[in-house]
Amino acid sequence: MDKMNRRRFLYSGVLFCCSAIPDLVSYPFSDGYARASVSDIRGEVFKGDAPEQIWKWSCEARYYTKILDDKTVCQLCPNKCVLSPGDRSICRVRVNSKGKLYSLVYGNPCAVNVDPIEKKPLFHYKPGTSAFSIATTGCNFRCLNCQNWEISQAKPHEVRYVELFPKQVVQEALSSRSLSIAYTYSEATVFYEYMMDTARLAKESGLSNLWISNGYINPEPLQELCEVLGAANVNLKAFSDEIYKKLNGGLLEPVLNTFKILHDHNVHFEMTNLVVPGYVDNDDMVKRMCGWILANLGPDYPLHFSRFTPKYKLDRLPPTPVSTITRFRNLAMKEGIHYVYVGNIPDHEGNHTFCHGCGKLLIERKGFFINKDGLDGEHCRYCKIRIPGVWI
Repeated sequence: MDKMNRRRFLYSGVLFCCSAIPDLVSYPFSDGYARASVSDIRGEVFKGDAPEQIWKWSCEARYYTKILDDKTVCQLCPNKCVLSPGDRSICRVRVNSKGKLYSLVYGNPCAVNVDPIEKKPLFHYKPGTSAFSIATTGCNFRCLNCQNWEISQAKPHEVRYVELFPKQVVQEALSSRSLSIAYTYSEATVFYEYMMDTARLAKESGLSNLWISNGYINPEPLQELCEVLGAANVNLKAFSDEIYKKLNGGLLEPVLNTFKILHDHNVHFEMTNLVVPGYVDNDDMVKRMCGWILANLGPDYPLHFSRFTPKYKLDRLPPTPVSTITRFRNLAMKEGIHYVYVGNIPDHEGNHTFCHGCGKLLIERKGFFINKDGLDGEHCRYCKIRIPGVWI
């Protein structure tokens, strides 16, 4: 589909300008393949599905290797797609063209908006500020509960997009008076080259970079990304390989490695666990997850338990009971996590920040209205203990 006028796209107030994709919601799979078992929904390569000619919004991939017969192996994420000439990757946005691996998403975002940083969610990083947010199509997962499936499970040519190259992204972010650029909505890892070039320019211009991700990325590209990151929110979708395979189409261990690398590089990050009924609503799983966090990362990284609402291929499930989210929050705090929040539950006390030292209210959140009266710089106003995070 033809691109939109850039200004009209950016300021039309429409977040997702996607064309209709009638077959995208068919169950169980819309990728042109079927599996014998639904216990593992990991994606497969789209054989012979690459465009005959790569387009102007393409660039050679940074992380891949060449093997025999002009095949390429993508080294960006743990899927490690092996592509013959003419094949398309699991994430839908990388193709082998004449023995080289190309990204088809460079400068053609399909979602652009200015968001409160709390929407990411990031509660301990520059609260009350705005993030200029962009996304392209594509994802390396197949989550049955995807909230943005119209773009994450689409190919670049199937949606409406705007031409916005890295320098222009930075200019638009500065014009909007945002303090950061967020790579978000779909899966930011799959538009890695576009994100990296934008992030380097953003950092030079005094903007922060926010990576909102499923964390399914290989160590080498993540380490490069850490050089320009201000903060990240990584979705820890479950603490079970079995659940990751049948709910998300991935594996747990690479995501845990992502947390370790972010921690080792001193990148501020927060974790989100979407509590999907029947999949991720087990008390023992939460205890094991908290135990791993405490042993490997410490108690100070914020953890968000988010309420599931029926979406995509799980639209017949009920919303997560508020009591379950409350129980998990209390359990995580009892286990020793200092800052535990709730998501998608307005007026819950779990939206607020309380000092881990004295228990006093530090930040009150009502929707996206923020009252930081309990903070004195980066310290609790009452007991003077330092609150982990980046505060302005």
